[in-house]
Amino acid sequence: MERISWDQYFMAQSHLLALRSTCTRLMVGATIVRDKRIIAGGYNGSVTGSVHCMDEGCYVIDGHCVRTVHAEANALLQCAKFGVPTENADVYVTHFPCLQCCKQLIQAGIKTVYYAEDYRNHPYAEQLFSESGVKTVKVELDYLAVDTQYREKQMFVDGLLEKLELSTLEKEEITQIKNEAEKLFQYTTE
Repeated sequence: MERISWDQYFMAQSHLLALRSTCTRLMVGATIVRDKRIIAGGYNGSVTGSVHCMDEGCYVIDGHCVRTVHAEANALLQCAKFGVPTENADVYVTHFPCLQCCKQLIQAGIKTVYYAEDYRNHPYAEQLFSESGVKTVKVELDYLAVDTQYREKQMFVDGLLEKLELSTLEKEEITQIKNEAEKLFQYTTE
């Protein structure tokens, strides 16, 4: 068996962190790494002691949820809180950082931003990363041990079980179920 690559390992960690997110709009995780060692992690969520998006909904101003502290900021703040230097460290983020997080990462001395998914990539953020010498590298998570679609799969299975309780299924329903299974589980159902 082949070992998981470092990039996949750290990106998987960020996806696990994202599962702790309390924002209902987008679950994001960030892992800060120096010398192949994890030094901090963060996810997007409310300020300690405050209400969460999942409890009262997102507080949106100008298209952005202002209730949450972003994953990258939470990871950087964890380093600051415990006196861990971030100079020449890397960050692995589930989504391309927003403009504010971009500036914070640059100021913190991060040298490479690895991200799994493009997300409203701001041209000025890309420009700032380039001007400051911060590399951006897209690393899609493809290691099968981390299932980032577990909720969709659970909902699908629940729906399937409900339909199977009915004794008859239409051919179109069966085809739809097979197509959904193929999409979620990435295999042919025939």
